[in-house]
Amino acid sequence: MSNALTVAAKGKLAMDKWVVRSSIFLLFIAMSLAFRFSLNPNGKHFDSLLTCQNNNNNNISSSSYLKERIVDLANDPHTVDWMKKIRRQIHENPELAFEEFETSKLIRQQLDQMGIAYRWPVARTGVVATLGSGSSPFVALRADMDALPIQEMVEWEHKSKVDGKMHACGHDAHAAMLLGAARILKQLQDTLQGTVVLIFQPAEEQGQGGKDMIAEGVLDNVDAIFGLHTVHRYPTGVVASRPGEFLAGCGSFKAKIIGKGGHAAIPQDSIDPILAASTAVISLQNIVSREIDPLDSQVVSVAMIHGGTAFNVIPESATIEGTFRAFSKKSFNALRERIKEVIEGQAAVHRCTCEVNFTGTEHPIIPPTVNDARIYEHVRRVSIDIVGEGNVELAPIFMGSEDFAFYLDKVPGSFLFLGMRNEKIGSIYLPHSPYYTIDEDVFPIGASIYAVFAHSYLSNSTRNLNSYD
Repeated sequence: MSNALTVAAKGKLAMDKWVVRSSIFLLFIAMSLAFRFSLNPNGKHFDSLLTCQNNNNNNISSSSYLKERIVDLANDPHTVDWMKKIRRQIHENPELAFEEFETSKLIRQQLDQMGIAYRWPVARTGVVATLGSGSSPFVALRADMDALPIQEMVEWEHKSKVDGKMHACGHDAHAAMLLGAARILKQLQDTLQGTVVLIFQPAEEQGQGGKDMIAEGVLDNVDAIFGLHTVHRYPTGVVASRPGEFLAGCGSFKAKIIGKGGHAAIPQDSIDPILAASTAVISLQNIVSREIDPLDSQVVSVAMIHGGTAFNVIPESATIEGTFRAFSKKSFNALRERIKEVIEGQAAVHRCTCEVNFTGTEHPIIPPTVNDARIYEHVRRVSIDIVGEGNVELAPIFMGSEDFAFYLDKVPGSFLFLGMRNEKIGSIYLPHSPYYTIDEDVFPIGASIYAVFAHSYLSNSTRNLNSYD
């Protein structure tokens, strides 16, 4: 009997142990499933989550590789020498606004050799090339081509061969760097997830080329645009821009004040337009000094006065001409209207009539350059990848103007300053100086920023631009 009880007791103990172990095992399974569900609340198979994570890692790795590949291609000695050669050819043969026939021909020859399709002529001398899939999304890169009516004073091997004409604003470099970007992107064409539009624009200095290019459809289907300009404010390797208002809008005005001519010794028989013009000039200066918020930077300058043919004759008319600038479109338009009111008012006070014109063909109105905040941020991150965060600066607003503003009026985009100050080679002079010199070491930087911006924009447009890594 005791043996039977002992066996029964041992059996019960074994059963109890089995129950406890089974309970612990089932509890472990439940906890494991709960943990997996917390990671995958939508009920998807856990392996699919791992696959998704691996794909994201692959995307990041691929993006980083392509950026490194672009920078390597831009810094390839053959590519650098090629960009320098093109820039120097353009520099030796400067052409003014809408006269860029040889410059355009050289650009087209290079595009032909690379097998890149293009449209020409656009706006008389402009070139618009495309590469990639040929379908949306579309992103545009722009460079200008025209020179200035300046006699070059820099003595070097590739000095301008045309008297009175010079590339004194870096447009030769801009065109060369955009061609460099084209060469890079052509080698990566199979990886482009959309279409890159390359805009080689005439007549930036005249403020008309951008408008004319847009009128001929260069921005059709374009989702975003990017442009850059070499500057001496920042050292080579430093870039700068800012979101929102960046460069001022620029306008010109010409006012003809009409009176009644007569002998200067008998002024009562005349209506003096010289007096009316003089008071108009003084009153125009009061707009900025007394009517404008000091924190809203604006400029009104009268730079030309014409009137009279003899010291003792009151003329029939007098003409004044000047410029005005402002950063916001609202301020710019208000300033324009106020200039007209002041001139007309002063003419009326002095019994004259007047004609005020804001549409001069030599100096058309250019709107403020306003960077889209989203595209600016994309450009900033691209720039950090290429030159390092310490070399990317927030630029102040500048009173200069750029006809790139016309593109920004139509599509989101951003404009960038590419520093190239280098005291050792004399790259210290401001644009439009006869001693203007370019540090060609910036070419790989500019070409890289052009190319990485376009490539990464297209890649991210299928996702979310703000998720750019």
